[in-house]
Amino acid sequence: MSSLKEIKTRIASVNNTRKITSAMKMVASSKLHHAQAMIENMLPYESMLEHILKSFLISITDTEMIYCTPRPEVKRVALIAFSSNSSLCGSFNGNVIKMLQQTIQEYEHLGKENIVIYPVGRKVAEKAVKWGYPVAGDFIELADKPSASVSQKIAHDISLKFVNGEFDEVKMIYHHFKSAGSQILTKKTFLPIDLSTEVGWGNDRDLSSDVATAKAQEYLKRKKQSAESKQVEVKPLNDNFIVEPDMKTVLSALIPKQLHLMFYTALLDSNASEQAARMVAMQTATDNADDLLKSLNLEFNKSRQQAITNELLDIVGGSVNN
Repeated sequence: MSSLKEIKTRIASVNNTRKITSAMKMVASSKLHHAQAMIENMLPYESMLEHILKSFLISITDTEMIYCTPRPEVKRVALIAFSSNSSLCGSFNGNVIKMLQQTIQEYEHLGKENIVIYPVGRKVAEKAVKWGYPVAGDFIELADKPSASVSQKIAHDISLKFVNGEFDEVKMIYHHFKSAGSQILTKKTFLPIDLSTEVGWGNDRDLSSDVATAKAQEYLKRKKQSAESKQVEVKPLNDNFIVEPDMKTVLSALIPKQLHLMFYTALLDSNASEQAARMVAMQTATDNADDLLKSLNLEFNKSRQQAITNELLDIVGGSVNN
């Protein structure tokens, strides 16, 4: 059994650690509240713009868009990975790095020089350098301070390289913030734009919906009915578009804005998920410290009681001998 002094020293140490974890939990909770408010303000706008753009592109059968057309052969890829700059957030960084490593293995046949990594956050940047893959730049500050203007520049740079043929595919790896207790690790195609998915728009198979989803539009293309058919039928709205002033002008304005919002929303998602993961980790650490303090206090009381008992036995034994 440890001495009273050792137990007392350990109790003081655990108490100090508990104060730190409790304070970090409160700071993370405050930052999470701010990040969550930013996501709630941004997400409806980004989701609606994504829906409008994809519905528009799907409904146009005679248009070939370079942003939406998959390359016949993938020769060079870019991977955008979002992590944090600091630790003490559970498995947040570990999960991102693990998925990044799995994604790199899928393109391993291209060679290291053809896999470019955009690391948003110090943890993933350190790993990319350690693995020896080309890093597109320094985006460490962006992980702590999300910026719409910087996100727009990065998205514009990536899309320009995609159009010029420097990249054939661009993928994003980040945590999607669902709630304070749930962050979903997500791998999403940034370019070419995937028209088969529309996040947040209910069931694609419900053709009676008044929202024109990707599968609904494909169904209407394959199953066009003759003009003579007068059957009453509920069809998705916005099947046909009137484009003003012209299609090129509309798409040249919508697509860069959508790419910018995709990047910025992923950044906000990652930032909120980091704070949520840190808050949960610090709460768990604080609870563990409480449990440890209880056991240490119990051990201290037992040791003190044992010491008092031994002293009484010595005194009683000494008086009897005298």
